[in-house]
Amino acid sequence: MHVPLRPRSGCLVLCLCLSVFTLLLQSLWVPPEMTRHEPAGRSPEEQGQRGLGFRRLALRLEALSAQVQKLSSDAQLSRDDLSLLIQSFREDQQGLAHIVARELERVSQRLEQLSRRRHHQAHTPPPDDDIRIHTGPNETCEVPKDPAYPVCAEKVEFLQAHWKSDSCYAFYGVDGSTCSILTYLSQIEDFCPSHPGPNRPVLPWHQNPHLNTESAEIRTTLNPLYEAIDNSSGPAVSFIRSRVERLSDQWLQAGLRMRRRGNGTALSQMRVLLYPGALAGRSGQRFEAMVKRGGPLGELVQWADLGACLTILGHNLTFSSTQQHLHSLIGAAPGRGSCPIQRPLTFNLIYTDYHGLAHLKGAMGLAFLHYRCRFRILDSFGTEPAFNLRSYARSHGYKTVWGSWGLQPLQYMTMFPHTPDNSFLGFVSEEPARKLEADAYIKDRMAVVYGKQDYMWQGKSEYVGLISEQLETHATVYQAPGHASHLPRFIRNHGLLTQERFLRLLRRARVFVGLGFPYEGPAPIEAIALGCVFLQPRFDPPHSSDNNEFYKGKPTTRQISSQHPYAETFIGKPHVWTVNPTNKTDVREAVRAILRTEVKPFTPREFACEGMLERVESYIAHQNFCSTSAPTWPPERSLRIHLGPLGQSCVEACRRSSHVCEPALFHLLNSPSTFTRLGIDCSSVQQEVNHLLPSFIPWGRFCGLQQEPLLFSCAGSDPSHRRLCPCRAHLPGQVALCLNCS
Repeated sequence: MHVPLRPRSGCLVLCLCLSVFTLLLQSLWVPPEMTRHEPAGRSPEEQGQRGLGFRRLALRLEALSAQVQKLSSDAQLSRDDLSLLIQSFREDQQGLAHIVARELERVSQRLEQLSRRRHHQAHTPPPDDDIRIHTGPNETCEVPKDPAYPVCAEKVEFLQAHWKSDSCYAFYGVDGSTCSILTYLSQIEDFCPSHPGPNRPVLPWHQNPHLNTESAEIRTTLNPLYEAIDNSSGPAVSFIRSRVERLSDQWLQAGLRMRRRGNGTALSQMRVLLYPGALAGRSGQRFEAMVKRGGPLGELVQWADLGACLTILGHNLTFSSTQQHLHSLIGAAPGRGSCPIQRPLTFNLIYTDYHGLAHLKGAMGLAFLHYRCRFRILDSFGTEPAFNLRSYARSHGYKTVWGSWGLQPLQYMTMFPHTPDNSFLGFVSEEPARKLEADAYIKDRMAVVYGKQDYMWQGKSEYVGLISEQLETHATVYQAPGHASHLPRFIRNHGLLTQERFLRLLRRARVFVGLGFPYEGPAPIEAIALGCVFLQPRFDPPHSSDNNEFYKGKPTTRQISSQHPYAETFIGKPHVWTVNPTNKTDVREAVRAILRTEVKPFTPREFACEGMLERVESYIAHQNFCSTSAPTWPPERSLRIHLGPLGQSCVEACRRSSHVCEPALFHLLNSPSTFTRLGIDCSSVQQEVNHLLPSFIPWGRFCGLQQEPLLFSCAGSDPSHRRLCPCRAHLPGQVALCLNCS
């Protein structure tokens, strides 16, 4: 029997149907907080998306139901209004049915997956790579009191209040409950005893990865490096690749010479990550922009040559220049870096810079301290021990933005051998001209000025003018489009040149003129290798962090006597002339003497490809900063003990006898017996935490020994101290190595 419905009763029936259907959908939707047994690999964000389709559908139907109720309560509801409502509902009916069918099918598939997984887990132990933690919903846990874990309760309290501050905690299964926090603090971090059970598991990021048993063999190709670099892009990376290509013949020939000579013991092939952090993130954007405008290229030169060197030595390289790529390579947990990495670090060595060190710290959490012995930091100007140890730097006035990482000082790798407390990595330069290329080095009566940006020339016009009296003077200064040049009129400016064109210009020049800045770059060494004489300003007083804005904040106390102290001290005349730029007579006489002198191309061995290969190979073979035992390289037989004069550092004391200070040998003389051997009568001998020790103070005959090995310092000096110094001889042209030290 057909019973006609009045408009209001029809709306009520429709509203009832919609409400029932909405309740059905809500009963099918399981909120995320109830699904703690998600499969490995699903992030908290993905878990939060579960049931999103159902929620949207329920909200849609609830809104429609509310509209029906509103209309049904309206006493003035007309038949036309009801007709429009029913028509709208019919138009949505097909779409709603499709959504319902799709969501029900998804629920069915999910239930089937959970059923299979539970059956599989009942018969199979959890996989090693599933490092997320699981706790039952009804577990009750108490914070253990174990003297072996004194900060456990404090860490639990912290996470109870702050576990939502970083999504990495939820990624590892922390949900705010005490059980989940205790499990995390025992199975992922190591602040609490194992929970539950007496056997403490090996932390996932502590486990030993598969060791590479292959030997590193000298390669005769650089293709592996090209393949690694090709994963990145940008002007800086393009410069690195072009430099490697330009010097490829030199590298390959040097590798062949090393192979013929043989190196005795074969090294294991290392897995090495190169991460120039200066190219990543916001700092990378600024650096890339500077490269296009004639900014500093010294760091890129060093990265290019390091990559080529490690490739020729036969190691396995990975190159990364973005933080996102870095995180994937090291297995960083999602979030802001409060948690350890997910798996053991697979790289034996990571070469990075100060920017990259901060990125690694932010990505690795607790694992950063565990793996920091594998880091090597490219640090152009050096980091002295007094700046390196955070607590000491703060209490003694050595705190800067660049120091305080607490690494072994030899983990910092410099561009020049100016800081013996660090390892000298260096770079490579052009090799002396071969006989067949002699015509390419016929010199014109011209000078090229070292300075690619306008500001470097400020106040230098008179100095450069004295040189231009006798030499045609050229520049390679970046000129922004539409901007007038501020260079003197007698200068012939070529604008910013590619590396190849710049080197062709140097091959024609007699003199390469330093303006005083940039400090300690690679260009003067390359100019000398191409047959130029480097003419540079002397600094009086020397530049340092006390009187110079550039060095202010740098973690070094060095006194810079000229624009390029290495060229002045280790090369010298006739290749390097250092003058007072304000003394006209001094400048004119230097230029005349240079024009009277025949100078041939010259490259110190340590800046040739073979020299860098020898040096890096020795570092990889002998520098082990993960060992807790005392260093054994260089060997004890290379030690020469010197007692320096008052106020002199060990750098200076060793140099007086044509030796270098060797910080790895400090532990051999840090004992009372050394003072006895030197005939020093000590009224007292004490161990202290002080970067000036070991040393002797004549007033009171106090003999001080070093208590903190990280503060063994070649650089420290004080007017009241006579430093006890570990010196050694070095190979000719190779400061980092000594005779019979391999």
